[in-house]
Amino acid sequence: MALAQDFREVLDSVPGDWTDIVFDLRIDDESRYIDAAVELSMVNAQPYSKSDWHWRIPVAHSFGHAAAAETVEGVLEKLDSEGYTGEIRLAEVREGRVEVVQMWGRPESVREEFRTRRSQ
Repeated sequence: MALAQDFREVLDSVPGDWTDIVFDLRIDDESRYIDAAVELSMVNAQPYSKSDWHWRIPVAHSFGHAAAAETVEGVLEKLDSEGYTGEIRLAEVREGRVEVVQMWGRPESVREEFRTRRSQ
């Protein structure tokens, strides 16, 4: 099965209020590890040193310090198009967290714009 499709299934399986997830990725052909690492650097994939899995990839839903799900899916589609095969495993799901933004001293127009953008 394609990596991007596996990733989409992972996203579909998590609760709707997820804030960030972490998944593990392993490619089948380890001789292509370095080439895959170059592609995966765009989503800040973190390599494991002594593990059966090759990378740990954090993904943010709408805020946070991780790659956007759309970007991760795009990188995995690129790997699929280049003939990579492998496996994805969901490692961690966080849900129900909220973004905290300091609004003291900001004009009401900024606060209103922030509320509008976050309510969508």
